[in-house]
Amino acid sequence: MAKAAIAGGATPLRCNLPEEIVVWEILVRLPPKSLLRCRAVCRDWRRATSTRDFLLAHHACQPNLPILYGYKNGGEGEGLSLCIIPFDHLSGLTAVDQLQSIARLQLLQLLRSCDGLLLLYNHNRHYAICNPATRQYAPLRQINDFTVLGMYPHRQTGEYRLLLYPDRLMDDELPAGIHHGCYVFTLGSSQSQQPRHIGWPESEELMFETSVLFRGSLHWYPIQPGSKRGMIMVFDTMAESFRRMHAPDYGSEVWTFKCQIKLQVEEIRAHFQKVDSNWDVLVTSSDDDVLVLVQSGQCLLQLDIDGKLVGTFHHKCLHSDILHLKQSLVLHAFFPALDGYVVNELPFL
Repeated sequence: MAKAAIAGGATPLRCNLPEEIVVWEILVRLPPKSLLRCRAVCRDWRRATSTRDFLLAHHACQPNLPILYGYKNGGEGEGLSLCIIPFDHLSGLTAVDQLQSIARLQLLQLLRSCDGLLLLYNHNRHYAICNPATRQYAPLRQINDFTVLGMYPHRQTGEYRLLLYPDRLMDDELPAGIHHGCYVFTLGSSQSQQPRHIGWPESEELMFETSVLFRGSLHWYPIQPGSKRGMIMVFDTMAESFRRMHAPDYGSEVWTFKCQIKLQVEEIRAHFQKVDSNWDVLVTSSDDDVLVLVQSGQCLLQLDIDGKLVGTFHHKCLHSDILHLKQSLVLHAFFPALDGYVVNELPFL
């Protein structure tokens, strides 16, 4: 009888769940692409899922996934492009669906990630910021004379900021008007506003290390000649000041042994099919989950914390990184304030 009613033009039965359950228990947990499709179902869903409170809650529910990336030769006029590929190892998807590109950008390289935002730069070392979920993009011309040491949210103001160190010229001098030490740049600053000098000249030793944002601070383990062994450099993102600490257990600054991962070498060699293959090994953790990736050529292996093989993936030109992406549909106010801001246009492909 229900089939007859539908065939006769009657409206199919709708879900009778309360709106609060639909919006705040179901829609809030969908991945960004699925949520955007749901907005076309009805105006109520579109309105409810467009508020800032909902978007912040939606962002909080998204998994924090390691970023894999690759370069792809596009069609005529596109040239080489960067593919952003979050490795969705938590959802139980098939191998093909676990490595889905969420964005493709023209002639750019990935540098930093924070709260769903990606910091990029091109071969001329010109920086840009983008949100792959909302397809917003803007160049950052004020920082082209600097090296980026880290990106972080400033919780007190709600701003996103970059920690910078000046690039030296060929004669080892600094550009005009720029001093030794670190600078801070706020995303959304006007074109006339330059990065703010905060000092700490010793931080030059951090220029070639990748920072990790943890508990509201950026952390580096310096390995440059002359750096203090066994000490971690910490940048407090609220006070915007540096200090050194012993390698943690964080509170007492004493090392504690958490786990040991033993790689099954013979099993890995069998998958790579070459005894003398060069392997790239990445160990990363988030949300109490430890992920081990071993890569050689076009083959990527996923191992668990016991070193056992979990999955095998084949993908051309795939690279791993320590960066993570927690996708966000939040519309940040700083984007439109940046000169050259675009939405869903080049360099997005």
